[in-house]
This record gives sequence, C-alpha cells and structure tokens, in this order.
Amino acid sequence: MRRHLGDRSLQKLQPANLAALYAELFRGGLASPTIKLIHRVLHRALGQAKVWGVIRDNPAELAKPPREPDRETEMLQPDRAAELLERLRGRPFYMLASLALATGMRRNEMLALRWQDIDLDGRLTVEQALEQTAAHGIRVKAPKTRHGRRTISLPVHIVTELRQHWREQQELRLAMGLGKAPDDTPVFATPDGGYMNQGTVTRQWTEQVAAIGMPGVKLHSLRHTHASMLIAGGVDVLTVSRRLGHASPTITLNVYGHLIHGGDDRGAQIVAAAFGSKMVADGGKRTNN
Repeated sequence: MRRHLGDRSLQKLQPANLAALYAELFRGGLASPTIKLIHRVLHRALGQAKVWGVIRDNPAELAKPPREPDRETEMLQPDRAAELLERLRGRPFYMLASLALATGMRRNEMLALRWQDIDLDGRLTVEQALEQTAAHGIRVKAPKTRHGRRTISLPVHIVTELRQHWREQQELRLAMGLGKAPDDTPVFATPDGGYMNQGTVTRQWTEQVAAIGMPGVKLHSLRHTHASMLIAGGVDVLTVSRRLGHASPTITLNVYGHLIHGGDDRGAQIVAAAFGSKMVADGGKRTNN
C-alpha cells in the first residue's frame, strides 16, 4: 500500500491511488473477496478520518476493487472478435457489432446515434442515448454525465462500412416509398425510420449469435473487448476513459485495472535510458559529496 501512497498526506490521497493499489493486488493473485475486505477496512478508516476532519472527502467512496469479468462482461480475444464479425457478415446486426468493437459505445448510445452525429471523414459524436421505460416508451435523453457526451475517432474500415450502411438504408427507404432519410434518422433504424426497441435488439442479438454458433456472446461484451484491446495496445487510461465516456479515469481503473501490465517494467526502461548509459561509461563509480 505504501508503494502507492508513498509519503503523501491523507489530504492528498486520491481514488486513483486506491484503484491502482487494488489493481496491483489483483494482478498479484490476491482473491477478489480479500481485496474487497481490504477496501472495506480502508473505507471505514478513511471515513473516520473524514469525521475527525483530517480529510474533506473519503477517496474510498469513489474507488472500487477491480472485479473479474463475469459472463455479462466477457471480453473476447481479438481472433474471437474477428470470427464473430465474419460470421455476422451479411446479417442484420453486423454493423452494430462492428461499430461496438470499433468504438466501445454502449448499446443505448448506438441505438440513439443519428446520421447527423457522424462525420464520414472519420469521427462521430455521442450526443444522446436511448431510454425505454414502461411509462414513456422509447425516448432519447442526454448522456448520464458530461463525459458521456464525446467525440470518437473512427477507424478507416468503419467509415467505409458506415457509408455502405447508409446506401443500403437509403435503398430500402426508396423501395418502401419513404424517400431519402433525413439527417436525424437513426443509424440503426426500424424500416420506417424510427428508433429500435432495446429489448427487441437484445432478444434478436441473442438469436443471431446462437444461429452463427457463438451463443452466450453478449452485445455489451463488445464494449469491454474494445477497452481491453486498447489497454493491451498500450493506450493510456485517460484516453481509454474518454473514449468509453466514463465519468472519471478512476472508473476505468476500477473495471480494467487488472488488465494493465508492464507499467513498472516500462518505468525501469525509461530510467535506464536516461541514466544507464552514463553509469556504464563511468564504470559504475560512486562519488561521495
């Protein structure tokens, strides 16, 4: 713990320090229940420090022990994700799956995406999310936090696929006598240009992945797969957090911290590059001042 807290006073302790500690304990093989116990002890101790006026806020309230991906948040290996796309090609939800893997967007964000939110030169903006309730039915709303509203850079292949998807959507509308789709038409729309039902999408997704021989793959898993691929590729946590629309990088660390490896080795390499060559040249001599 001291390795993460160092000599900082309690007033300078941040949720990210605790999240990094939990992530390292997890990577070191400590069981999740044990890490949760450590978190509860810290939460209580820091809560008492807050009562005594030693600290203003309890950082443990925002830091959560990392959890192992469960069946709902399964992360696919890259080759498995590629296989999923290949088997879905030509089917109704291919574009939805491809966009999820390329951007990490949430289901309700993708279903609320409009053509006016996409710059086919390579970016899209998340402006709204779909909400479905018994009282109000399907409606759109702003993202839960200001960080949820964001701009995401798109890979070249996704831009190409979106252009093709747009053409196919226009052709379908023209065939139905509906005319060209206006800019506020959902990218993933019903035949008449309305928003899709989230429950229906989930049910049909389950049917489609079963039909292609990959049952059990959840649509939400593709968001986690996107994040894990970014982390494995060395993308920094702040960038991953912004791309996913998390309210704070601390949330990203809480969920994906156990995937981050090699940071300490990289630190040693940086120090070696800065000072190692000089030490070799000096023959490892030490001088006392």
